[in-house]
Parts: sequence; structure tokens; C-alpha cells
Amino acid sequence: MTERFVLWFQHLSEDHQPRVGGKNASLGQMVQAELPVPPGFAVTTDAYLDHLVHGKISDEVRNRLEGLDHTDLDRLHAAAAEVREMIESVEVPALVAEAVADNYHSLCSTCEADDIPVAVRSSATAEDLPDASFAGQQDTFLWVRGAEGVVDHMKKCWASLYTDRAVAYRAERGFDHHLVHMSVVVQKMIRPKSAGVAFTLNPTNGDRSKIAIDSAWGFGESVVSGEVTPDNFLIDKVIFEIVQRKVSPKEIEYRLEGDTVVKVDLEGERSTSPSLTDDEIIAVARLAKQAERHYGCPQDVEWAIDSDLPEPDNVVLLQSRPETVWSQKPRRTISEGAPKDFMSSLVSSLLKPDKGF
Repeated sequence: MTERFVLWFQHLSEDHQPRVGGKNASLGQMVQAELPVPPGFAVTTDAYLDHLVHGKISDEVRNRLEGLDHTDLDRLHAAAAEVREMIESVEVPALVAEAVADNYHSLCSTCEADDIPVAVRSSATAEDLPDASFAGQQDTFLWVRGAEGVVDHMKKCWASLYTDRAVAYRAERGFDHHLVHMSVVVQKMIRPKSAGVAFTLNPTNGDRSKIAIDSAWGFGESVVSGEVTPDNFLIDKVIFEIVQRKVSPKEIEYRLEGDTVVKVDLEGERSTSPSLTDDEIIAVARLAKQAERHYGCPQDVEWAIDSDLPEPDNVVLLQSRPETVWSQKPRRTISEGAPKDFMSSLVSSLLKPDKGF
């Protein structure tokens, strides 16, 4: 029964994506590719669907959204809020709560600690599709401790399937609300010195010979949400040389104080200092390239520098998904864009007999 509701990362494959969503499936693949990923497990969509049935709210959720005009922002806001309230007000089925609690305690044992802090993240079944980007539309909760806290925040993730933005986006793209389900990531937290994203191409021009890294101090939420202008580094993918760097003034940082992640203002030297050393930049780039090699296409990678791990093993990957802008465009051949007279003269010179020998 436990495996119906919970699957650990190391047991996940692409075949599980309909039950665990794109984020969890990706974490499973990264673990199996032996990439450095903090341990954890997926709460399957079966748990979410059982919650709706157990609470007898499936029909009510459908009725609130049936025929909703997503361009009427007031009605959209009201309907989405009502659906979220319904999901959060219903008690989680006992079998689901027990399965999640038991596996959380197993994770604590694996990490040799009591009540370890975990990230509880949404993993919707429509995330990270090649023709749509649902990233950032559902909720993430950091530094959650205790089985009861995990179960409570799992329910908040389920409810976030119906944020105003998510409902409107699905409607615009023609996705049926009732065919998109929610899985949840439960993953050991790290204490990041710095964090950010890496693209295994240059996002400004699609150049696949480069890796671009955005980085800021503390948790990566400031970079993903766009709240901070991150440091930016461009690395040659072949020789791993830093070919461009831009250190930006970073006005805020999400950091840990006690058991709470707080946003603090940055001033002085820390604000203007690079958030990565050169060795860390290269380490992030190498792992991003390794992820690209595993998936076979350009990647958008979330990473962090773990304060609790020694160098050079302190770089961990938190997520990897296909890059969805440049990788969808056809790749240009060498001759594309070159003047016709240049190409003609080049061909002619290649066809001429070599008189030097």
C-alpha cells in the first residue's frame, strides 16, 4: 500500500511521470545517473486523488471551474480561492498520512538525524512539458520539520494546483484542469551558501558551446523568482574556461535563521562580492554538462552550494528540466547566414586541385 502513495527517488523512472510529475521524475533520473542530489521521495498523484475522493470534493472542484471565463479576473480569483480552501479544509486520508509520516521517519533514519528539515515542493503532472512551461506556478515550502508539518504542507502543495496563475495558464493553453494532478516532492534540505540556475547553452543567443550560470547568495528562490539581479557567468563547455563574468549588486538574500527561511537586505561588501568562487563556477558547469549528457538535450538546472559539505563535493543539483526556448528552434548549419559569394568562393577553392604537392 505504501508504494501506491510514496516512491523514493532511486526507484523512479520516466514511466512514473504520470504519477509523480515532471519534477519528481527528473530527480529520480538524476539519482540514477549518479548526479549529486539530496535524498528524498515522491508522494504520488494517487494520494492527491484519494484526498479529493475521501473529502467528497471532486465534483465541487469541477463545478467551480466548469465554464469559467479565465479572462474575468475577479471571477477567476474567487473560484480559485474557493477550490484551494476546499482542498486545505479536508482532512488527509489516514492511509496517506501514515504512508507519508512513515517514509519521512525513514528519511530521518537515512540521514542519521531526528526531524530533519525537508523541502516540500509541488510536482504537477503537466510540468516541464516541451511545449509548455508551468514552472513557478505552484508552491514550494522550505525547512519543514516533523511528519505532521510535512503532511500539512503537502496539502498546501495540492491546493496550489489552483492558484490564479495556474488556472489561467491551463485555460489559455487548453489543458483540462481535471486531468492535471499534483504529486509532491519531499527532499532533505541543505543550507546553501549560494544557489541559482544554469543553462547548458547561452540563453541570449542559443549558443550550445557555452554554459550560463546565474548565482546569488543563500537560497535560490531569489534568483528563480527574479527578486534579485544575480551574478552571471559564461563558461566554455569544452575547455571549461570562464569567458565572461558579471557581478551584480545583490540587494537581498534568503537565508536561514533558526528554523525559518527569511529575506534579509544585503549591504556593503557582501552585496557586491561574487557569490561563487571560480572553482565553484567550474564545478557547477561540469555538473550541468553531465546532466545535459544524461538527458540528451539542453538543460535548465537548479543547483546549490551546500554549506554542510566539504569542497569539492559541496555542489548539489536540485532540479533539471529541458530548456524550452532555444532548444525548440531548428539548429543553423554552418552555411546559414553566410554571404552567397563567400560560400561560392569557398566551394570553388575546395574543388581546385592543390598545386603545392
